[in-house]
Amino acid sequence: MSYADQAFVAMCKDILENGVSTEGEKVRPKWEDGASAYTIRKFAVVNRYDLSKEFPALTLRRTAIKSCTDELLWIWQKKSNNVKDLNSHIWDAWADDTGSIGKAYGYQMGVKHTYKEGCMDQVDRVIYDLKHQPFCRRIITNLYVHADLHEMNLYPCAYSMTFGVTQDKADGGLILNGILNQRSQDVLTANNWNVCQYAVLLHMLAQVCGMRVGEFVHVIADAHIYDRHIPLVEELITREQHPAPKFWLNPEVRDFYQFTPDDVRLDDYRVGPQIKNIPVAV
Repeated sequence: MSYADQAFVAMCKDILENGVSTEGEKVRPKWEDGASAYTIRKFAVVNRYDLSKEFPALTLRRTAIKSCTDELLWIWQKKSNNVKDLNSHIWDAWADDTGSIGKAYGYQMGVKHTYKEGCMDQVDRVIYDLKHQPFCRRIITNLYVHADLHEMNLYPCAYSMTFGVTQDKADGGLILNGILNQRSQDVLTANNWNVCQYAVLLHMLAQVCGMRVGEFVHVIADAHIYDRHIPLVEELITREQHPAPKFWLNPEVRDFYQFTPDDVRLDDYRVGPQIKNIPVAV
């Protein structure tokens, strides 16, 4: 069975059984009807996925791999902060009349910095270091820029990636590992979406840098299940689990800036039914 399913079920059970309720607290998120959106939350959840063994897509329900890849590329490749550059409407609630979400996400990725090797943004710096000094312990991106927080329509949730390269002692090959740090996550709507996104990112970067994928570690500071999501989660984690799908990445692409959502695919992807009309707190 899919390891992603096992990790997800264990995490949800832990939150529901051992988490802390925010009911009665002064909370920011609201439901569409204006009611306060309370959660059951768990602090410092860590899940580890070995990408060399399987791709971590849930089979309990489908994760839309092309859509989540599109959002990833919107941030990491297009370096955009405008929803008009995104082929979905998931960010519309945080966009202004021009489509901008402020100095958040892709905006921060595109800010240029001057190094002794030249002028680069964060993505260019990661790719340069992976190619030229792969064993460096300083290959990190950061979207949580305090000087710009007041100009962000939403503070970054998934805000930092740390990359680490190891060497296979058997054949000398380089293995790309990564840690995603996330300050907050709505587990039902976003957990596997983010897991798949950054698993795709590691596959893409490994391919363009001549490496193999290794471990993806996901660290969530505040992992929570909203009150109106509890029955949905309770049903979801009882479903039949299936083997992990096979991940395909177009082997012809060797430039990160040439990838498109059509260059990824999940084969043999058996899933349970989709959950429709999930309420979203804003």
